[in-house]
Amino acid sequence: MEIGYYPGCALHGSSNDYEMSVRACLAALGVRLRELDDWICCGATAAHSLNRKLAVALPARNLGLAERDGMEELLAPCPMCSVQLMKARCLLSADADLQKEISTIVELDVRGSTRICNLIQIFQRVGYDCIQKAAVQQLEGFRPACYYGCLLTRPPGVVQFDDCEQPSSMEKLLSSLGAEPVEWNYKTECCGAGMTMSNEATVLELGHRILTNATAHGANCLVVACPMCHVNLDMKQAAINQRYAAAHDLVVYYLSDLVGLALGLAPAALGIPRHFVVRK
Repeated sequence: MEIGYYPGCALHGSSNDYEMSVRACLAALGVRLRELDDWICCGATAAHSLNRKLAVALPARNLGLAERDGMEELLAPCPMCSVQLMKARCLLSADADLQKEISTIVELDVRGSTRICNLIQIFQRVGYDCIQKAAVQQLEGFRPACYYGCLLTRPPGVVQFDDCEQPSSMEKLLSSLGAEPVEWNYKTECCGAGMTMSNEATVLELGHRILTNATAHGANCLVVACPMCHVNLDMKQAAINQRYAAAHDLVVYYLSDLVGLALGLAPAALGIPRHFVVRK
């Protein structure tokens, strides 16, 4: 399988460990990523609050590049990126006048024809049964709290992925690989997203609630599919402990980390040792 790939700023910057994990895991499953040539920032998180036309034009430029290069489908592993691309696609495909105006602005013919997908959907395309057959070891001892955050399933009319309030796709995949996902209350709550720099107090409070609830329900790790969620719950965990006099020590994995481990990939190949909280 070959699929178009939009890394976005995070996977080529502060969260390049996520890109390591995604590339290594998908390569082991025979999925080839064709990176979008000359891609630009999609505008997350600030563009929509500053200029509506800019918020459409930035992701539209990437859609135009994908269409130009014949990519029918584009993987955006960051939910903040994928939702911006999906919103732009919906707006452009429904409004011919806007499509014409934005095409002029970005200097590309943009129709909104390229489909956007997240990492979980690629795993679904490969097939959970096929992944299970390819696994060389079981994820015994892993009791993950699967954390979707607020953008993987929302807004449901745009994303159209899983149940927006009670998603289960990650749990199904990890259960098939021998893990024991826990039932808990915060799987779709917000972690503060891009406020990690501008409003750290809010991020720390939300992170504390998420980590506390996961631990209370028996989780010994968190699993995410979002680079910003990983930053707020992994890198900020020490700051959360300091602010709330807590003792959180919960490893935060990317979903591709655990799938990669089940496939027999070394932790270093997945970027796991680069996380701030590591499994003892």
